[in-house]
Amino acid sequence: MSAPNASERKACWGAKDELWKCLDVHQDQTSICEKHQREFEAKCPAQWVKYFMKRRDFLKYKEKIQNEGYEPTEGASKL
Repeated sequence: MSAPNASERKACWGAKDELWKCLDVHQDQTSICEKHQREFEAKCPAQWVKYFMKRRDFLKYKEKIQNEGYEPTEGASKL
């Protein structure tokens, strides 16, 4: 697969932004944002879809840690 050109990248990022906005508004209820998910998957290469969704999970986790702090699980080794 060849790399997306500028207009394809712009369409992909726009679809990703719309999906993320929908997921933020609806507290990650994927069934409500299904239309946006299909559009995102159609406009972006599969590798990008995988990357962006992992990135979203990481950013949500990072935000949670920053807001709530980190509590190690019981029995976890303390470094």
